[in-house]
Parts: sequence; structure tokens; C-alpha cells
Amino acid sequence: MIPKIAVLMTVHNRKDKTLNCLGLLYAQTGLEGKATVDVWMMDDGSTDGTAGAVGKQFPEVKIIHGDGSLYWNRGMYAAWTAAEKHGDYDFWFWLNDDTDLVEDALVRLLDASKEHGDKAIIVGSTCSSTDPQTITYGGWTDQAGLVTDVSTERTCDTIGGNIVLIPRYVYSILGKNEYTYHHALGDRDYGYRAGRAGIDIIIGKGVFGVCDRHERLSKWKDKEMPLKVRWNDFFSPYGSTGMEFFRFRRRFCGFFPAVKTLVTSFFHMLMPGLYDRIFPEGANGAGL
Repeated sequence: MIPKIAVLMTVHNRKDKTLNCLGLLYAQTGLEGKATVDVWMMDDGSTDGTAGAVGKQFPEVKIIHGDGSLYWNRGMYAAWTAAEKHGDYDFWFWLNDDTDLVEDALVRLLDASKEHGDKAIIVGSTCSSTDPQTITYGGWTDQAGLVTDVSTERTCDTIGGNIVLIPRYVYSILGKNEYTYHHALGDRDYGYRAGRAGIDIIIGKGVFGVCDRHERLSKWKDKEMPLKVRWNDFFSPYGSTGMEFFRFRRRFCGFFPAVKTLVTSFFHMLMPGLYDRIFPEGANGAGL
């Protein structure tokens, strides 16, 4: 039988990017006879007409409607929940709507998965739109952070959620992403859970898509912002810190490292200027 792929997306007020992403997804080459694709898209309270435009241009997309409170991780969880109730899928494919797939991305991911017996998570790296040599998202290692050498296939410790193929075997062990997190950390959490379960995470060879990095400094780290703004951002879903990061660190590092991270994060938020002088390189790295 031809494998079935459930594409999972969460979108919010990026209508043009969403439509472009879907257009490139449906234009994937080499899938004939290899796989079929169903798209499950959580529209989390968009006010720019995203859902209507998608429904008109891509009526086959299955749209789930949110109220704007889910953000990325919980939106992906909701899309996954809807998909698993209505289909028996062989693969689950995470796709960010600001990511432009190269034309053969899906078939290369499937081929890589087959090489590993469809028992590993396959991560596709993305590059900058202005410099194909600059890797922007993909797999991560605890020692080096984002893996930027994609000249050959390699393993990693955890994942960024832009382009991720999860086979049925992995899903049968790990289930869905963790609902605890609002926006970020759910992809990192899933990767570390995979490692604990003995599941390999493979970074595919080469670039699978284009996505520019979001270089905005978090408001809670910005010394130019008033304390009230920093405080509110720290506890917002976009802050990705506070108690959510504490739970993340406690799960994978233990209680005392989690407490240390929480204390230094509060210090960073309350006195960012002093923090930057004491920790010019940052106290919390990309990994654990």
C-alpha cells in the first residue's frame, strides 16, 4: 500500500506565507506512487483571512479553527489530535508555514526514513533566502547547537520543528508533542524524549527548505524595554521561559539545574544590563 502522510501545520496571520508554503507542498515532485498527503492545518484565530484564502485555493486542506490562544506548540498538538482521529497515517510531517520546501524535499525525507527502517525521526535543514550556505533551522546537538554542516547525513540530539518527518513507529512510542508548552520548546522536548526512548534523530543530507531566522531579541532580555514590558514578555507564550522552561530543564536535566536556570533567567529579566556584563556570552546555551 502507498504510505499516507499527515502534514501538520499551525498558522496565524501570515496568509501570503501560508499560501506559498502550501503551494510548494502540493508541487512536490517524485511522490507519485510513493505517498499520499493530507494537510491538517490549525488556523489559530487569524484575522487576515488566512482560513478563507486557504479554503478557496486549497479546498482539500482540513482546517481546524482556534481562538488565538494556542500558539505554535499547542496548535500543532490540536492539529495532530484532529488528524489521528480521522486517519490511519504512516507518517506525520511537521511543517512551518514560513518554510518554503525545495521541490524534492518530501521524497528525500521519505527515502532517508526508509534507509533507517522507518524507525527514526528525519529532520530537514533550512537555509537563508539570501545565502544558501547559511543553515537557519534543523537539528541540534547539546555541544554545538544548530548543526550547520549538512554535507552528509548525521545524527543529532534534538530538533527544530520546521521540517520534521515522524514515522508511525516513533509515534507509537512517543505519541504527540507535549501539550505543556504554549509556543516553543515542544519540538526540543520531542527530540529529547526520542533520545531517551532510544530513537535515532537523523539530519538529512543537504537543504530541504528555505526559512530566514527570526533574530528578534526577546523583549524580556532587552535592557531598552521597561520592566513591565520585560515582565509581561517573560511570562508570555513567546517568552519560552518562566515555569515552562523550568519544567523543560527539570525533565531533562534534573531539579537543581532547572532551579539554576530559572534564577538566572529571572535575573536576566529583572536586570538585563547587569546580566549582560556578567554573562557576555549568555548563561543558557542552545542545548541543555
